Amino acid sequence: MNRETFAAVLKDQQLELTNHQQQQFADFYQLLITWNEKMNLTAITEEGEVYLKRFYDSLTLGRYADLTQPLRVADIGGGAGFPSIPLKIAYPNLDITVVDSLNKRLTFIQTVAKTLGLTGITTVHQRAEDFGRNKQYREQFDIVTARAVARMTVLSEYCLPLAKKGGTFWALKGSQGMDEFAIAKPAIATLGGKFIADHAFALPEEGGERHIIQIEKCKETPKRYPRKAGVPQKKPLGE
Repeated sequence: MNRETFAAVLKDQQLELTNHQQQQFADFYQLLITWNEKMNLTAITEEGEVYLKRFYDSLTLGRYADLTQPLRVADIGGGAGFPSIPLKIAYPNLDITVVDSLNKRLTFIQTVAKTLGLTGITTVHQRAEDFGRNKQYREQFDIVTARAVARMTVLSEYCLPLAKKGGTFWALKGSQGMDEFAIAKPAIATLGGKFIADHAFALPEEGGERHIIQIEKCKETPKRYPRKAGVPQKKPLGE
């Protein structure tokens, strides 16, 4: 997917990028490749693949969630800035907090935000479990999302405590998404979540199967969740 196709496909999906936004994506790509030479940010480096499997893939959330409002968003395990940076470029109205346990990744995201002139994007160097227990952030977000972080049983314990009642947890998953969800259903209910929909689709150009699993936060998460750092991974709820 080249730059022109990227913009054209998004326009067909009612997301029209300005010339400035298209340049921001181009600059983001250059920063990603430059920084990737000194730290492991992405295994995919070919421009067309990055535009398809990193930029476009991150923006698919906007096909199902209304991101045109001034929402407060948490991206858990933000890594190299996916989906947070593409979302921020395309939807400048979003107030995004990126959480990651590796500070060097957050340094990269901070550099990208400064270089691209992105405001309203905050980075927090913390484990997801500790972040979810922090009263400053717990149940404060309209949208909580994560991409390529953990299987659904673990991811739900990271993310659902952060969504406010009436908010939504969106899990960006590959082909195994619904298999993971089937195992995680009891955990999701325990954490105050309610399944709304599985948005299944294929990326263009045979880019692969994707699932965006939509979970509504229908009641407060019990105070004992998330458990201490490392416990959700070692002893997933319901597994």
